[in-house]
Amino acid sequence: MEGNKQKTEISEIDIAALFYKLYLNRKKIYKAIGIGIVAGVVIGFSQPKKYKVEVSLSPESGISGTSGLSGIASMFGLGNASTGFGEDALTFNMFPEIVKTNPFALEMLQIPIQTQKGDSIILFDYLNTEKRPWWSHIMGAPRMLIEGIKSLFKEEQKDSVKVIDPFRLTPEQNGRIGMLKKILEVETDKKSNMTKVTVSLQDPLAAAIVADSAVHKLQEYITDYRTRKAKQDYDFQLSLCEQYKKEYFEAQQEYAKFADANRNVILQTVTSEKERLQKNLTLAEQIYSQSMGQLQVLRGKVQEAKPVFAVVEPATVPLAPASPKKMLIIIAFAFLAFVFESAWILFGKDIYHDFKNELKKKD
Repeated sequence: MEGNKQKTEISEIDIAALFYKLYLNRKKIYKAIGIGIVAGVVIGFSQPKKYKVEVSLSPESGISGTSGLSGIASMFGLGNASTGFGEDALTFNMFPEIVKTNPFALEMLQIPIQTQKGDSIILFDYLNTEKRPWWSHIMGAPRMLIEGIKSLFKEEQKDSVKVIDPFRLTPEQNGRIGMLKKILEVETDKKSNMTKVTVSLQDPLAAAIVADSAVHKLQEYITDYRTRKAKQDYDFQLSLCEQYKKEYFEAQQEYAKFADANRNVILQTVTSEKERLQKNLTLAEQIYSQSMGQLQVLRGKVQEAKPVFAVVEPATVPLAPASPKKMLIIIAFAFLAFVFESAWILFGKDIYHDFKNELKKKD
């Protein structure tokens, strides 16, 4: 018991001594906090304002059969949204991956947008107009210098988004794709199947337009993915229907011509030929009728396969910037300055002097 009391007293004395040491050096701490506040103000006000737009999507319907993996999964109670075995879960979990693909990014870069100032511009060109903090220009100066030197030895080429070759991207085009992937984020909650599309840009109107366009393109991608097989079957059946329709009309014309030409002729050969043509016409009509019925069924499957999206939270033009959080940045820098200065006063200075003395002894 006495040992514990002594340890408690020693720890209390040590803590009190540390606080007293900080109190004696309070002016240095105040100075460090002031420097931290100034640094926070510089950093906070150097960052351009960014507006964030969030759009929430939820699936409402689509084909959810029990065939293939979905059927096997449902037999074991695994065919829910959290596993990814269901078709709806599979397609909606693809949203984040679709956004990361170059084909999707290239389509997005070609959309026309408008800015708050009234400028009409495509997204490819707009991304190059976004402001950057001053330190990014300093850090990127060596790279810009190297690219400038390289450009002196190359023929000047006008890079236009209209002539983008997905197979062979230029450095500028690849850079735009990278910028788009940073400002456009998609997250899917596997439990609720809710998908959130987030766009962060310096212009509020442009951010809302890009978010709305991204949602529509994602819907097109998923709809095409879900209906591709059904459309292929429908198109194939449609071509068969056109062929059977042509054969039916030809058989009809052939029978009509033969019947008109041999209206009053009573011969066995004529009767047999007429019966043969009648059977061909009847068969062609049946085949055409059946193919049209199958076409209607496949048309229904195409419509059934189309997923329905409920836009829970639509895109709206934000009224206030989402970042930078200037006050939080200032407080964070002031707190870090306090922590570093306190650590230096309590421990860093002694460690530095001990290390310096050890070096002198060795010398």
